[in-house]
Amino acid sequence: MSETTLIKIPPTQAELPYDDGVPMESARHKAQMDLLIDALIPWLSQREDGFVGGNMFVYYSLAQVRNKDFKGPDFFVVLGVPQGERKSWVVWEEGKAPDVVIELLSESTASTDKNEKKLIYQNQMRVPEYFWYDPFNPDDLAGFSIQQRVYQPLSVNERHQLFSESLGLALQRWPGNYKGIDATWLRWATVDGELLPTPEEQERQLAEQERQRADKAESQLLQTASNLLATGMTVEQVANITGMDISAIANLLPSSES
Repeated sequence: MSETTLIKIPPTQAELPYDDGVPMESARHKAQMDLLIDALIPWLSQREDGFVGGNMFVYYSLAQVRNKDFKGPDFFVVLGVPQGERKSWVVWEEGKAPDVVIELLSESTASTDKNEKKLIYQNQMRVPEYFWYDPFNPDDLAGFSIQQRVYQPLSVNERHQLFSESLGLALQRWPGNYKGIDATWLRWATVDGELLPTPEEQERQLAEQERQRADKAESQLLQTASNLLATGMTVEQVANITGMDISAIANLLPSSES
């Protein structure tokens, strides 16, 4: 048997398990994961590269596969890779590990996330930045950056944010309502404190901007009609010029003239 026939081809994402069937700890944990992911999707689309995922397996070594030691970060993002759907993240297929990982703490996972998983992200995956956050205890927020192969804690800036060098974005706490839940959420923001909106928030912002534009245009048209009436034009003449309804123009006349 030749030596080449002994070489085993590493499994692909299509061949590897991608879902352990274990749900998120709570509805708030699931919503927090969605908030982190959804707000980053429009940001990534502007870059035209990168992948963001959550609660899906990340494969970093064949030994991990043999031991069935599957790791599913609650949130991770990878830059400099093609966009598109993945079932799982396979480091040897993609060519790199995640740039940022965030774990959402709970009573049952906090110890593992702060110790075992932290060491795996530091020593085996070599994830440049690692953060954790407890959705039910907003004070339990921490971030780490690899310096000389070891995670060093990040300090909050003057805006009480943790800055991600990898993304050029910050993580900050935001008290508000998301998916019907009032809580203090962890959100992506610029260093100036501007929150990255979710697609739903973007739609609301665009709708509000459109409403304001329409209100401004209507106000300007009413002012134009009022100015024309002041020159002595008749209601009918103003209607022909502005395209406005005669009754709307008549309402602009002093009560003695209407």
